[in-house]
Amino acid sequence: MAPKKTSRSTKRKPARRSLKKQHRGFISKATLFKILFTLLVLAGLVLLFLDVQIRSQFEGKRWAVPAKVYARPLELYAGAPLSIQDLKIELRGLGYQFVSRAAQPGQAAFSASRAIIASRGFNFTDGKEPARQLVLDFDRNGVRSLSDPQGQDLALVRLEPVLIGGIYPLNNEDRDLIQLQDAPEGLLDALIAIEDRDFYDHHGVSAKGIARAMLANIKAGGFVQGGSTLTQQLIKNFYLTSDRTLIRKLLELPMAMLLELHYSKDEILEAYLNEVYLGQDGARAIHGFGLGAHYFFAQPLHELKLHQLALMAGMVKGPSYYDPRRHPERAKQRRNLVLQVLFEQGKISNEQYQKASTAELDVVKKGTLLKEAYPAYLDLVKRQLRRHYRDDDLNSEGLRVFTSLDPIVQSQAEQALTQTIDTLNKNYGSKLDKLQGSMVVTDPQTGEVQAIIGDRNTRYKGFNRALDALRPIGSLVKPAVYLTALEQGYTLSSPVDDSPYSLNLPNGQTWRPQNFDKQSHYNVTLMEGLAHSYNISTARLGMELGLDNVIDTLVRLGVRRQLDAFPSLLLGAQGLSPLEVATMYQTIAANGFQMPPRAIRSVTDSEGQELSSYPFQLKQTVNGEAVFLLQTAMQEVTRSGTARSIYQSLPADIIVAGKTGTSNDQRDSWFAGFSGNRLAVVWLGLDDNTPLPFTGSGGALRAWTQFMASQPLHSFDALTPENVEWIWVDKDSGRLSAEQCDNARQLPFIVGTAPQLTADCYVQPGEENNPLNRSIDWLKDWFQ
Repeated sequence: MAPKKTSRSTKRKPARRSLKKQHRGFISKATLFKILFTLLVLAGLVLLFLDVQIRSQFEGKRWAVPAKVYARPLELYAGAPLSIQDLKIELRGLGYQFVSRAAQPGQAAFSASRAIIASRGFNFTDGKEPARQLVLDFDRNGVRSLSDPQGQDLALVRLEPVLIGGIYPLNNEDRDLIQLQDAPEGLLDALIAIEDRDFYDHHGVSAKGIARAMLANIKAGGFVQGGSTLTQQLIKNFYLTSDRTLIRKLLELPMAMLLELHYSKDEILEAYLNEVYLGQDGARAIHGFGLGAHYFFAQPLHELKLHQLALMAGMVKGPSYYDPRRHPERAKQRRNLVLQVLFEQGKISNEQYQKASTAELDVVKKGTLLKEAYPAYLDLVKRQLRRHYRDDDLNSEGLRVFTSLDPIVQSQAEQALTQTIDTLNKNYGSKLDKLQGSMVVTDPQTGEVQAIIGDRNTRYKGFNRALDALRPIGSLVKPAVYLTALEQGYTLSSPVDDSPYSLNLPNGQTWRPQNFDKQSHYNVTLMEGLAHSYNISTARLGMELGLDNVIDTLVRLGVRRQLDAFPSLLLGAQGLSPLEVATMYQTIAANGFQMPPRAIRSVTDSEGQELSSYPFQLKQTVNGEAVFLLQTAMQEVTRSGTARSIYQSLPADIIVAGKTGTSNDQRDSWFAGFSGNRLAVVWLGLDDNTPLPFTGSGGALRAWTQFMASQPLHSFDALTPENVEWIWVDKDSGRLSAEQCDNARQLPFIVGTAPQLTADCYVQPGEENNPLNRSIDWLKDWFQ
């Protein structure tokens, strides 16, 4: 049988399959090559992008550094009206340690009448104040002498100003930048020992560190140790996020190596010291060891001891977990672990280890320093700064803002206000549980704001009543009414009518003002009307003068708010803030010169170069002679009028002037007054406008008096203007009288305005020694 023939197609099939297999293999290799090449290009591009990002951020402005706001520096000199207790308030705010022997900067020692201070020094815009030792001796009047330890007298020394706050960027990060050479060696040793012992040997990533961490985690059966280097931690904190994701970890490794490629170990370590996160103070994030030292220990970094440095180094692993305020035992164990590692590595001796590991944590109570302690004052500073600076400059350029805030005055004002509120709470019970208050203190000679309180909780950062609470000012408006009268020819002895008064209003209603005592006093002198705060005589007088004229006076006193020409304006229905009232009374205290309240003295850049100053400004807007007469009447308010209780606490030889204020239905309690060196405005009230069970003299005046009693007061001794003369008049009638007459008193008059009518006892000038007059006076005295 012939063999079976095979078709051509059948024979070729195996060959085709072989070619297809070869072709598919060739495509796979080519595709793989393309994929690898593409990935390499992409990786290169990613690395190039990361490299650009790293260099641009690291070489540019690394951090948005907040503006720092400082109080006034305390000036020390022989004769300064400063007590030892006042000095302690200042030094506590600066974080000084009170010790038995002041040997290091930031320490102070006290005895009954002596203080020895080791100051820190400070770079002021007008020169550097060196760190030095100071010896201050005190007597009951203040600083008796100021000298160095060798007994050499010192004319004037300024302590460093208290840091009272900052203006933070949107991320609310706060930091005090330090340079590597300023970091204590103990901190660097502790940080490297516990976080990255191979820091100076690796190139951003440590294989040994990763292996060591893996071994420790396997032994512990869980995550107890990380393998990240300090460089990797810096990359995570500075460029990336804290999220534990694979992508973040994959980015972290090449970025760490790139950072090490471009920058030295010292540059990286310095950046780490300033970037590391150490905790949270409310909304404010604490970054860097410079700020951490102040936040936890109320001291500069270079003053910290070994056990304090070890604690901060240990906290890096978990700032919240090892927070020494919330978890003291846990924090101490972590600190002692750091100390143990330092000892094992030979960085500290056994004696140092034993002493540091048995030490207390020494963490201060939150709020020990005065930073962020004055939110109401900082609010004013920010508002005044924003007139001249952008927000971006304020929260990122590291500006230094020097203010007029006086921490001693602020502390005493807070004490007076809060103690008064507490006393009123006890006296009147639960209905005053929500009693609120605010206070503004200025220097009447310069207009500088020395203290502001915006809430009974003096550290409350919310609604600022001192600046924003518009409350009816009541009788505080009356000095403006009487000043208008004095400018129009009235005198302090002019009679004013306090008989019942009614006024028909355009809306058909009738306005019938009443005095507080519900009585009418008929004819009284102008000074008596102000001293006793009579409403009827004030209303009559104001309407006679003209509402527009009274409003003009208020504007010239410094009120910038829109004022409505309603009769009720004359009795204080207009709402003003305590700061606006202070502005108004500032002009009165300054003899008619308007001095806008100012909180800022100067602003410098981060290097100390002055950018702007806020010099003393004044403009005379009110007649000085009329203001002098008004000041005399306002002194009478405190001597015999509604504020006469002041002299139960103040020395009789200290002249002060002021005015009580009570709004309609007793919804607001006010007092505004001044001495030669202090002007203070106090408001008390309830936010819901509920009536109070006390008046201005029963509430706000108490706080004002307690505060002023704590101050080294200068008497308010205004110079008599050239065109003003002092003349004897009868107290009741205001007619001309004489020194030897009963019921006579001296009052100032603008020349040519003295009374023409005479009292029964009046004696012509030059006739005082006439024998007949003396005989008559002798007979009067004998019969009396």
